[in-house]
Amino acid sequence: MAKTDVKSVDEYIATHNEDVQAILSCVRSTIRNAVPGAEETISYQIPAYRLQGGAVLYFAGWKRHYSLYPASDRMVRAFKSELAPYKISKGTIRFPLSKPVPVKLIADIAKFRAKEGDARQRESGSVEKALASVTTPRRRPSGWSSSRGR
Repeated sequence: MAKTDVKSVDEYIATHNEDVQAILSCVRSTIRNAVPGAEETISYQIPAYRLQGGAVLYFAGWKRHYSLYPASDRMVRAFKSELAPYKISKGTIRFPLSKPVPVKLIADIAKFRAKEGDARQRESGSVEKALASVTTPRRRPSGWSSSRGR
């Protein structure tokens, strides 16, 4: 990838050779079809998909493979057998450019990540509600020392 200041997914895909462009376009359309409500954007100079402000999935093209990010431990466990032929490390799934795009697997991963994000959002919302319902004391309780025992 020669250009690093891309502003759109179209520009990002165009920075690759034609063979890779076709593969990345397939990955892109698979994610968009799987998570139709996701906002498509560029983040960290690669295509990203967001729902309710949270990142669902990223993808990137490289010389010999393309990658999906992030590969959470929970997701990797859920797709253990389907992901067995692919290299996974440090939150990254690497798919060789020389093999057919696993459309169903990528769609399932995108849907799974969207559900993970939704669950995080709900958890975050319930934590925020719980914290909002707790009243914060206006002054320090008796016996509290700002000098920490001095």
